[in-house]
Amino acid sequence: MNQPAQAASLDERLRASITRPFPYWQSAVLLLLTAWLYASTLSNLVGQWWRDPNFSHGFLVPVFSAFVLWQQRSRLAKASAQPSYWGLPIIALALCVLIVGVLGAELFLSRVSLLLLIAGLVIFFRGWKYFRVILFPWVFLILMIPLPAIIFNEVTFPLQILTSKVVAFALPLAGVPVLRLGNVITLPAMPLEVAQACSGIRSLLSLLTISVIYGYLSETRVWVRVLLALASIPIAVAANSLRIVGTGLLVQYWDPDKAEGFFHLFSGWLIFVVALAMLFLLHRLLLLAWPNREAQS
Repeated sequence: MNQPAQAASLDERLRASITRPFPYWQSAVLLLLTAWLYASTLSNLVGQWWRDPNFSHGFLVPVFSAFVLWQQRSRLAKASAQPSYWGLPIIALALCVLIVGVLGAELFLSRVSLLLLIAGLVIFFRGWKYFRVILFPWVFLILMIPLPAIIFNEVTFPLQILTSKVVAFALPLAGVPVLRLGNVITLPAMPLEVAQACSGIRSLLSLLTISVIYGYLSETRVWVRVLLALASIPIAVAANSLRIVGTGLLVQYWDPDKAEGFFHLFSGWLIFVVALAMLFLLHRLLLLAWPNREAQS
């Protein structure tokens, strides 16, 4: 037998060994090994979801990804297994990223490595066609990973300044004179500071996550889904600016003490509901302008 034929025969035998169903104990060992490698990473991730309100939406992300996988179970069952050895370098890359993340105390890299490992395992054991079926729920998992502090700060400060400018423009229209210095807006009654917590980053991340979920459940057209996701950014900024304007009016015309406590917390929830309503209204307008003929047929 010549060398190319031997290589082809070896490749076929290896491919056949991979495509055979995994015994349950081997699957359990692989799962336990992955859990052992990422135990501290996952515990820190869940802890940050619980402690940090900016990323509390993370609890929703894996649940929705699991729902999408369950919804696509028939496509997954029909997808033929065509294992690819390209999964091996992806697995190796994931482990290298994990090592760098652990040694460098960089949580973001450690968490991203888990997604890389999932992709590598799926591609190695099931193939690229199978991975394409789960591509959307896999990409959606990125939203569960909190932004690194350096990127988070680079995003929040421009949001603080932008919100301050919008509020400083809107309040005089309501008869309230203001003086803005950076992210501090001075009213006749008292100064208001658009702090990091008031930048709108929390509502932006949550609204972005919900807009992706809403677009997936209510639309079949990819461009509309993308547009709804992108529109969540200016909607979140506008809704947060409206909240700060309302706080300024409350301070000036009613009671400065009402700007904190229950009213401040309640206004956050109320404005988030308003942002959801704006997202829903945008979708209704898009349907009026460009009806979804696939859904109608």
